[in-house]
Amino acid sequence: MENRSIGVFIDGGYYAKINEGFSDGTRVNLKGLLSFIRTRTASSEGIDVRHLYITECHYYRGRYRAEDARKRDILYEERKFEDTLIENDVIFHYKHLRTNPKGGVIEKGVDTWFALDTYELTLFRKFDYVVLISGDADHEMLARKLKALKTHVILLTWDPAGTDSTSRFLSEEVCTHFDMNTITSENKSVFNATTTRCASI
Repeated sequence: MENRSIGVFIDGGYYAKINEGFSDGTRVNLKGLLSFIRTRTASSEGIDVRHLYITECHYYRGRYRAEDARKRDILYEERKFEDTLIENDVIFHYKHLRTNPKGGVIEKGVDTWFALDTYELTLFRKFDYVVLISGDADHEMLARKLKALKTHVILLTWDPAGTDSTSRFLSEEVCTHFDMNTITSENKSVFNATTTRCASI
């Protein structure tokens, strides 16, 4: 059997909401989650896991400029999280946050960047599977376009706070949906493998 590839694309804003939804300092264990993606995809597709690899993983997020992050006392936490991304071979892509005239923060253009990169990389890398970690309705058309490339699109969502943050249109458009709320409630070992208890990761 020939080897098959997985491309993983993480919406950083959505990933942050997952972590915010946990209580008692529980956070996503990124290494465990990536391992779960590989084994679960192999199982659901009837593939020997030895022939299935995550060949690329990308993370997209808006973030504060260094001086703003220092003033908000989040510079260390951002760097600590980047260490986690680096340790798991995740390629991170950042765009500076903007401020509006009222002093609020605007995350502009990240979703578009996420979609364009995902499509382009899938086109050239020819991933057999693309995993989207997102709940954004704006990515519905991305999923449709990826399927036109004959790529199997998997949506992974997790809503520990029960905020119903996943778009129904997106979940209906993909080929497969890994609903981590359901999966972890049915299998405690999956929850233990994909989460960790700490201040932040």
